[in-house]
Amino acid sequence: MRKAFMGVRLKRLREERGLTQVALARSLDLSASYLNQLEKNQRPLTVPILLKINAVFGVDVQLFSEDEEARLIADLRDVLFDPGLDEEVALTEIREIAANMPAVGRAIVKQHKRLRQVAERADALAARLGVGVEDQAPAQLRPYEQVRDYFYANHNYFADLDEAAEDLFGKTGLAVGNCAAGLKRYLSDHLGVQVIIEPPNELRLVQRSFDSDARVLRLSSTLMPGQLAFEMATQLAYLEMGNAIDRLARDAASGSEETYRLARIGLANHFAGALIMPYGIFFEAAERLRYDIELLCQRFGVGFETICHRLSTLQRPNARGVPFFFVRVDRAGNISKRQSATDFHFSRVGGSCPLWNVYEAFAVPGRILTQLASMPDGRTYLWIARTVSRGQGGYGAPSKTFAIGLGCDLSHAHRLVYAKGLDLKDQSAAVPIGAGCKICERPSCPQRAFPAIGRRTAIDENQRRFTPYPAA
Repeated sequence: MRKAFMGVRLKRLREERGLTQVALARSLDLSASYLNQLEKNQRPLTVPILLKINAVFGVDVQLFSEDEEARLIADLRDVLFDPGLDEEVALTEIREIAANMPAVGRAIVKQHKRLRQVAERADALAARLGVGVEDQAPAQLRPYEQVRDYFYANHNYFADLDEAAEDLFGKTGLAVGNCAAGLKRYLSDHLGVQVIIEPPNELRLVQRSFDSDARVLRLSSTLMPGQLAFEMATQLAYLEMGNAIDRLARDAASGSEETYRLARIGLANHFAGALIMPYGIFFEAAERLRYDIELLCQRFGVGFETICHRLSTLQRPNARGVPFFFVRVDRAGNISKRQSATDFHFSRVGGSCPLWNVYEAFAVPGRILTQLASMPDGRTYLWIARTVSRGQGGYGAPSKTFAIGLGCDLSHAHRLVYAKGLDLKDQSAAVPIGAGCKICERPSCPQRAFPAIGRRTAIDENQRRFTPYPAA
């Protein structure tokens, strides 16, 4: 933990509880003058003081977390990289807001989201009325963003679902790495659901189909054992955890029915992963195996993508795993999945960085690639990337191929087997990447496609490259 000067947060905590400096100092076993210096940022908050605050007030130390601050900085940078602003907001000023006035920062981010939603609705309405705005159906994209933001805000961890899944795993006596048989038996004996494995329908290639009236669950015979278990666990989530999933989905939806339905799917999948890979057992195995994904695949009988997704959810307060960022992209750069338990995220403005090793993975299918990558804010990450493929039919039928990326902050990299052979102390070894050209301020990047938003471009006839400079 670096020196944390968070006097404004400490003062706000004291005022919310109606305490004087003398009363708070007495509760924390500090002198009033020392507390005064803490609140004026003349002294840093230390770990012992944070632990005292937690013991006395039950305040989550996450309130003073460096990662939380970095998440807010990333969100504010997205908001304040706006071509409509008269002047650029320096990163130093953004950091100051995040460090000393986090509530103000979160309010700015929330208001920006509301403004963006209003603008999208206005664009959609103008398109329907035919007033010259091209209809790009922004309203159809908003539910996906809402669900993604909801998972991000919860650090991709839902205690109610994880704990219920772990409890059910123990009660049903499921076998680690071979849950399919036990889940099929449980669905039949306890819920009256018959599971039928069928050849894929030539007209409708669906993996799972549930007839609620007949209580029949049909699964495709093309699924591997681990996939069969996951699909059964997902259906079990709807049947046994419906109330909890509905409550969380309503919280995510903010009144949008489409967002509600998407959130239900995401939450049911979260429960399914937690059931076939119960938190305690999976966390212990991940730590013991140093997060070796292929060994975890063998241990739990599921695929590479499923393991990576589960690794990004290990944020139980008393047993935190490495905080990962998980992403799935296709060859065209479309990001179809992204879950984050850390502060890292790519821009919502669009695009991502071609220097990121997730795209290099397509050139060497099935091989795990590692990369040390530094962001413009100075933070460095260890990235793991590999392709995954799945077929949809017989000969000649197209298959799906994605690249899976899993990343963590450099401070956690030593816990991973993938750090073997890398010099984690050599900052020059890190590849400089960005959050996408539209907001990346690296002017000399050899892969820059166009200038950042809010910057004009000077074209030097003697140099065949973009030279972006700040707008006047």
